[in-house]
Amino acid sequence: MNRMTYLRNVSTLALDAERCTGCGRCLAVCPQEVLSGENGVVRIRDRDRCMECGACARNCPAGAVTVQTGVGCAAAVINTALGRTGNGCCCVLESDTPAANEKRRPSSC
Repeated sequence: MNRMTYLRNVSTLALDAERCTGCGRCLAVCPQEVLSGENGVVRIRDRDRCMECGACARNCPAGAVTVQTGVGCAAAVINTALGRTGNGCCCVLESDTPAANEKRRPSSC
């Protein structure tokens, strides 16, 4: 399945490998298959796919996964769907070149 990359190098997703028990709950709930696991070891496969929904962190019994929910594109999509007005920021980059892929979040993001 082809998954969408949201923004390069801006996701707040973090995995503490020392705390991870390898239970796989984060793998089961991630809608974007951001994480992968093998032989009881979980790793971040593609951080740029993360839409910062927070499902992985909420379902991790060891607290090994953290992410600031509601700060990424998921918040913009949800707020727009709910008809909320204001900044629907997805922090769009001007181009897809390596130089443009630096963090450029407006202060409102």
